Amino acid sequence: MREPPRVHVPRMPPIRPPVRSTPHRGVRCRPAWALAPLLLLVLLSGCASTGYRTVGDPLEPFNRKMFAFNDHLDRWILQPVSRAYVKVTPERARASVTDFFDNLEYPNTILNQFLQGRFRRGFEDAARFLADTVVGVGGLFDPATRFGLPHHDEDLGQTLAVWGVGRGPYLVLPFIGPDTLRNLPNLAAGTLSNPLFYVSNTAITIPLGAASLISERANVATQIEMIRQALDPYIFMREAYLQHRRFLIYNGHPPVKLYNDFGPGEPMPAPVSRSHAQHP
Repeated sequence: MREPPRVHVPRMPPIRPPVRSTPHRGVRCRPAWALAPLLLLVLLSGCASTGYRTVGDPLEPFNRKMFAFNDHLDRWILQPVSRAYVKVTPERARASVTDFFDNLEYPNTILNQFLQGRFRRGFEDAARFLADTVVGVGGLFDPATRFGLPHHDEDLGQTLAVWGVGRGPYLVLPFIGPDTLRNLPNLAAGTLSNPLFYVSNTAITIPLGAASLISERANVATQIEMIRQALDPYIFMREAYLQHRRFLIYNGHPPVKLYNDFGPGEPMPAPVSRSHAQHP
């Protein structure tokens, strides 16, 4: 009797637990935080389309109204006047005008260098102001830079940050622009430290004030156009301003982690800011 044919049943390979794949050498895996810029763009686009109030900006409704007011004021008055100024004034003359008004505002920097405990910088900036005022014909020229005395930018808002005062909410002021609660006292300090404040002749101060405003507007024309081309000009200006302020407070060395901190109570430890006090 013949045996039935055998049926061949293939053997199944043993089931093994999945093995986590590892990248080959020379292949760099993109970390999750590398997608942060894309995520930020998505969030900003959502805020622009839905009007959602951004965390860390409690005064956003008021700020947006002031931003729109300042923007209309600029389009109607400052922009055409500054364009005419640029058109009829040579570049070298515009640079001298800028140097002149920067020199008038420089006593505020000198004062705050001393208030922050940066005494060497304070004396250097005082020497810079003296050189530009005397040798530079009232500040129309900048010989101090050629003398090895670099320009610094300090104000009372930075001084308060150095000594641990919190930033407070972000503000947009009419006729002035972006600011923070911590920086508001600098409006008075900058005015009182400007030599023009003590000139009582309005026939001098009013034209010079108007010239300063027009010169400053002409100097930031490119930045204003960049803001207006942004997806949300208000958010673009706010973030650019706040990052610039952090840059100034930390003398060009801001802690990276603060760029992800949108809260008003961001830490501003004095030792970190003062660590560069003895370095120009």
